[in-house]
Amino acid sequence: MSGKGDIAAALLLAALCVALWFAPAPLASGVAEGKARRALVVETDDSAIEMHGLLRFGSQRLKVRMLEGPRKGVTFSAANELRAQMDLDKHFSPGDTAVVIEKGDEDPATAVLVARDHWRLGWAAALFAAFAVFLCAFGGRVGAKALFSFVLSALVVWKGVIPLALAGWPASWTCFGAVCVLSAVIMYLVAGWTRKGFAAFAGTAVGLFAGLAMAHAFGRLMHINGATLPFVQALLYSGYEFLDLQDVFIGAMVLASSGAAMDLAMDIASGTEEVARHNPGLPRRELMLSGFRIGRSVTGTMTTTLLLAYSGGYITLLMAFAAQGTHPLDFLNSTLVSAELVKTLIGSFSLVLVAPFTAVVSAAVFSHDGRGAS
Repeated sequence: MSGKGDIAAALLLAALCVALWFAPAPLASGVAEGKARRALVVETDDSAIEMHGLLRFGSQRLKVRMLEGPRKGVTFSAANELRAQMDLDKHFSPGDTAVVIEKGDEDPATAVLVARDHWRLGWAAALFAAFAVFLCAFGGRVGAKALFSFVLSALVVWKGVIPLALAGWPASWTCFGAVCVLSAVIMYLVAGWTRKGFAAFAGTAVGLFAGLAMAHAFGRLMHINGATLPFVQALLYSGYEFLDLQDVFIGAMVLASSGAAMDLAMDIASGTEEVARHNPGLPRRELMLSGFRIGRSVTGTMTTTLLLAYSGGYITLLMAFAAQGTHPLDFLNSTLVSAELVKTLIGSFSLVLVAPFTAVVSAAVFSHDGRGAS
């Protein structure tokens, strides 16, 4: 892609990101508790907290000084409730920055705020800025486009997939459609409007579609209901009891495996293009076999990568079964592990299917019948 083409693509991506950023947020079924503000914890009182084994239960009393809002600089009392839930409870110390829900009276002496959580967005923003700088410094114009595609992917999920799924659209097909859109944008952004971009996109889309069909089939055969997803009950009781959790689970599976599928498809399309470039007269069948050989090498490592990525998400679950001395045949048949097993196998199967599909399409567009690479 030319320099002007790179600039135009980057500007287009930036415009899409801005448009999605200002798009309406997902409709809320409830009313917000109050305005969230940053506050500095200046004093803590743990006298009302009881220890139950490793867990804390009770109320931590805080003195916080507001760092923003109309009452900036004013010190208030705040409450932090601990419910003996390690994944949700938080414990503050003097000097911490907390997110508090600003409720109560205007009088600082009587107002009581609720401490929701630690403030983490400052460090998250610093980490993202470092990532963006390094990516652009190392990748140049390609890195800048990759950064925009990264932001675009996050916005498409939040401003596109989430609202449509909450509105009752089939989550699996919504995720598949979003992945196809993102694949097209990313592939053509990286490869330009070339046959390589088309081959990579086509291989990704067909492989993920096959994986989607298999996920629907095996999800029903293995009775995977999707209830193993986090915060499912809270979502259902928020007014979304009509959601098909199995369909949401399958959609999450498509999203999770799509990135690896794009990488694999682009690797095979790029390799096949190079073969065709150095031997323009190579017959289509030989070019397809070259694509298969490239795909075998890449697939061997990619499927292992996917297995390790998924395993990292539920390693504590496996540790709990191991600590209890549960036989593998027992925990492999459990609902939690079976759901993750389906996710891993279907995702890996999608990758295995992406490879030959991309090789076939690449051979068709890069062979001498297709007038070579472009």
